[in-house]
This record gives sequence, structure tokens and C-alpha cells, in this order.
Amino acid sequence: MAIIAPDIGIDLGTSNTLIYVRGKDIVIDEPSILVLERGGKHQVKAIGEDALALMGRTAGDLTAMRPLSDGMIRDFDLAQYMLQYFVRKAIGVSHLVKPRAIITVPCRITPIERRAVRQAAFGSGIRQGHLQMIEKPFAAALGCGLPVFDPVGSMVVDIGGGTTEVAVISLGGVVISRAIRIGGIKMDEAVASYVKKEFSVLIGDRTSEDIKLNLGSAIPTRDLRECPVRGREMVTRLARNVVLRSDMVYEALQPPVQAILNAIRFVLEKTPPELAGDIMKSGIHLTGGGANLFGLDQYIASELGIPVLLARDSESCTIRGVGQLTDNIELLHRIGRSSFLRDDEEE
Repeated sequence: MAIIAPDIGIDLGTSNTLIYVRGKDIVIDEPSILVLERGGKHQVKAIGEDALALMGRTAGDLTAMRPLSDGMIRDFDLAQYMLQYFVRKAIGVSHLVKPRAIITVPCRITPIERRAVRQAAFGSGIRQGHLQMIEKPFAAALGCGLPVFDPVGSMVVDIGGGTTEVAVISLGGVVISRAIRIGGIKMDEAVASYVKKEFSVLIGDRTSEDIKLNLGSAIPTRDLRECPVRGREMVTRLARNVVLRSDMVYEALQPPVQAILNAIRFVLEKTPPELAGDIMKSGIHLTGGGANLFGLDQYIASELGIPVLLARDSESCTIRGVGQLTDNIELLHRIGRSSFLRDDEEE
């Protein structure tokens, strides 16, 4: 039995939680969801993948919940319970000395929100005095191989489940950033709202996500595709089948896609000229699960006239960056501490 628990990196997200164990790899990649008995928060029936399998299929006395919303902890007790479950699943519970951890947080997190993350982490089994927090875009940039420690500007657009974070990074720090509460979940909600408005049919979260993945696009497409969708008619409350076309889903997704473009424009307008010149050459890098929306890179490139590159394995860029820091702790000393790298003793 190992006495000291291994160092871990945690990407705590609205949609998914990923954990990297030093010397191993990503060992946890599961949805940030719990299924509970109604009326009792601590009566948890399923977490992660098991909970996802029950979503939309739970009985009347069960409910599915996400303890994080818009990238922030909204239900502290559930977030701590979920994180504890994932940490124990990743490294076990037999260590005498608890693990050190690096955990991602959104841009411009408030002191109160940072404190909530810290306390949830300690409650889940992280060693007191050995937790450090790093902004998601920086970790994503490191994870997709950008020269974050060099005197050049790099732009990352990290599109997660709850938020989209746009950041310009140079010399080991975030120069300017912007976060908006638009991500993959808002895209799903936009699809569900469109179906409700046009067909008076209600569909579930998993159905709207499947529609987005199968028919969703940020640009108009020549070949129209269709997909049968089954939902519940609002008036009769009976099951009803409708047929969605790809052009309908494109229309539904325009508001969130436009919001992401506006956030990128804002950051570019605030970027110093020298760094903006670097970005014009190296391009904008898209990371996060939401970046996989078909044609999103082409849409942004055509609107801004700047090369846009979709990162390889974009969903895992952030945890890969955290993993590099976990495996090479000395890199933490090269990161600018003025804006975002925090340890719990600083507060």
C-alpha cells in the first residue's frame, strides 16, 4: 500500500469531470451528473456514467441534477459529494497522506466562487495546503501544444458545457480574457426551444444533444439531412414524432454561435497590437467539446479573416494541460501569479 497518494489534476466542468493521475493518464472522464431521490439531497442513487444512463428515464421519485452551472458550483454539497466519489474512484481511499491537486477554474472567478471550489476540493479528500487553481484557457492552451511560456501571443477559445472562455496568453500568463455563459448545454437548450416553438413538442436533454451532434452546423450546408425526433406534444401530452432538417438546427444554433463570435471579437479588440499580430499569423485555437460543432472553425475564420484551428482531441486539451503541470510541478513557477494561479494559503 502506498502511503502518499499520487498528485492529481482535476478539470471540474459543467458537463464532464476529468481527473489525471500523475504517472498514469486520464483515469476519470465522466458526466458531472447525479441522480437523487426527491426530497433528500444525500440520498444519491447514481453518479457520472451511471447517472447519465438514467437521465430522462428516471421514475417519479428520482431526479437528475448537475451541481455545476455556467462553470460554477451551484450546489456545494452535491459538488463535494460528486468530487469525492471521482477522487476515490481515481486513486482509492487507502492512502495515509492525501493527494496534492491542481484544479481548473473559469476566467474571472470571484473570491467567493474560488472559496467554494477550494472547500469542495478539501471535502473530497485533497490535502490541506496543497491545492492550486489554474484558469481553464491556460490549461487548454498548454494541453494543445501552444508556446504559452514564450514571448508570443496565442489565442484560445475554450467552448465547454457551461461557458465559453476566450483568452490571449503570453509569457506564462493570461493577458486578456472574456467568459460568457454560452456552451454546449446552451446549444442543446436552443435546439429544444426551437422544437418547442415550431412544433409544440417537448424533448429531453439527451435528445436535443443528439440532434445537435447529428444535424448541428455553424454554417449553411448544401445537403439537407433529416432526423426523426420523438417528443411529447404540449397540448395533448401524448407522444408525437416530428422530422427535423439540418437547416432548422442551423437556424436554432445561430444565437449561441453569434455570441461566441462576439466574445472573440471583444478580446481581439482589447489585445495589444504586437500580440494581435502574432495571433494573425498563428491563428485562433478552438478547444473544448463545443468546438466540435460542424463548421464552427470555418464560420469564425470567414467572419474574422483569421486562421482558425480545431485542436486535436479538443475535449481533453484542458485536462492534458493540467496533466503536464501535474507531471512537471516545476512548471508552476513559470506561470504568472498576478492574475490566476492561486494556492489556498493566499486567501
